[in-house]
Amino acid sequence: MPSLKDIKTRIDSVKTTRQVTSAMKMVSAAKLKKAQDDIVQIRPYAEKMNDIMFDLYNARESGEFIPLAEKREADRILIVMVTSNRGLCGAFNSSIVKEVNRIVRHEYSSHFKNGFIDVVAIGKQGEKLLKSSGIKCVKDFNEIYNNVHFNSVEKISEEFISSFLEHKYDRVILVYNEFINAAVQNVSVSQFLPLEFPEIEHSYSSNYIYEPEQEEIINEMIPLSLKTMFFRTLLDSIASEHGARMTSMHKATDNATELIGDLELSYNKARQTAITNEILEIVGGAEALSK
Repeated sequence: MPSLKDIKTRIDSVKTTRQVTSAMKMVSAAKLKKAQDDIVQIRPYAEKMNDIMFDLYNARESGEFIPLAEKREADRILIVMVTSNRGLCGAFNSSIVKEVNRIVRHEYSSHFKNGFIDVVAIGKQGEKLLKSSGIKCVKDFNEIYNNVHFNSVEKISEEFISSFLEHKYDRVILVYNEFINAAVQNVSVSQFLPLEFPEIEHSYSSNYIYEPEQEEIINEMIPLSLKTMFFRTLLDSIASEHGARMTSMHKATDNATELIGDLELSYNKARQTAITNEILEIVGGAEALSK
């Protein structure tokens, strides 16, 4: 049985841990508020831009060729894995790595065996976990989290777009956590390139006045829409990370409180046992002297 000193030391240690997890929970809650505001603001903009772009695409008169929507045999595939640079956020990173492993080893197993599938990491934790599972990332953009704004994210998305246009990759897939609320984040797999345009039954393109030409507007809007989509993906992931960390630290704080209660109970029992033993020794000694 542990001594009173050992139990007391462990209680102090758990209390220190509880202070840390509680502080991390409050910091994540503050960061989550800003990240949540960012994603709430960009979602309507991105969705409306897509609506307009899809409407214009379906209303084309000449049926001109759109390079970024070119459907071709997926010989080479790029997976963009979005995780975080920091840990202590529950299954936030491991769930993404698990999904990437599933895609690589099952969905595109032949591509993986022949070396026709690459993974790019955004986030140190995901890159580290994926490497331990036997898949090495060809490149990383982990430094993007040092300064997340549209201009910096735009450069990364331009690199993916160029790779597709140059036929280096035939398909680009994004794997990330979509923010639902502070407690729920869904693993999302979306095709970044080639663009997939849904058929719209009721087109409102007649309400548009084109200046300049329709084709020029479409060719300008498509890359901008892709960059906005990628920026939204990062904002989704950042909000999800803070939500997952806040939830994880909340659970850790509650567990620490429960453990402290159990340890204090054990300490009191051990202390009571020690006192009882001392009393028995005193009574036994006094009785021996009286005889």
